[in-house]
Amino acid sequence: MTIRNLLYAGLISIALAGCNSKNTVSDASGSFEIDEVVVSAEVPGKILSLNLEEGSLLSKDSIIGEIDSLPLELQKAQVQATIAALQQKTLDVKPQVQLLLDQIKVQKAQLDNAIHEKARTERLIKADAATTKQLDDLNNQIDVLQKQISVNEQQIKVQETATGTQNNSVLSESRPLHKSVAIIDDQLKRTNIKNPITGTVLTKYAMAGEITAPGKALYKIGDLSVITLRAYITGTQLAEVKLNQHVTVLVDSTASTYKKYDGIITWISDKAEFTPKTIQTKDERANLVYAIKIHVKNDGNLKIGMYGEVKFN
Repeated sequence: MTIRNLLYAGLISIALAGCNSKNTVSDASGSFEIDEVVVSAEVPGKILSLNLEEGSLLSKDSIIGEIDSLPLELQKAQVQATIAALQQKTLDVKPQVQLLLDQIKVQKAQLDNAIHEKARTERLIKADAATTKQLDDLNNQIDVLQKQISVNEQQIKVQETATGTQNNSVLSESRPLHKSVAIIDDQLKRTNIKNPITGTVLTKYAMAGEITAPGKALYKIGDLSVITLRAYITGTQLAEVKLNQHVTVLVDSTASTYKKYDGIITWISDKAEFTPKTIQTKDERANLVYAIKIHVKNDGNLKIGMYGEVKFN
């Protein structure tokens, strides 16, 4: 064999060794993903503003848009006007009660006078200066006044009871109306589009000026500061991993080198599944694998869908 042939053979052997080392350096492989949140409209209406773009970094609870609240404000004003009209339907029993009390006051004065006259007439009868008919007339007058006072007192109770019942019936209609106002107030708060988590806008689905509806997607956001590698291991490797275990995550840096990241296993599937076509495990003959999730702190270089490999420490 010539020196040239020996040189070619050596280069091929080195290349094959390099490929084998790269293929076998990892114990598992997978792709990066994140937990995504699709933010949807909570009330119907025209989108007045939506201040975000794909790639924007948003903080939690920040107001990033507004939906037209005018229809809800008009609806609230209508309900409040209905509540105010109910107050005008209620009755005030005080004037009627006061009239009856005034009558009772006069009747009691007349009763006191009649009782006084009765006592004076009884003394006159003993002195033969008055007749028994005068005494009978005074007794009848006292009896009539007492009955009139009793009737007026009963009338006051009847008026108060009847008016109270009617007013309660009218005011009972206001309770659901006040609940309606509370519901509208809650919907008015939801016209402000509030961002639920700190993260990066991945996809924008709506624009200012469009008409939206409850449940209609506005944008998708995810936290890219910590990214998840979903990898697959064989059944024989299952005993080697545990939750909160530190592992080394490898990502291609150049054609022949890896960039290393520290990762933590946060989830291990308890069910086996068939090997995904896009994933090659350490044991290529394995048909069933187990999915694991590894959290990796993102330095900005890791992207969704990027391929990664895992080396168990």
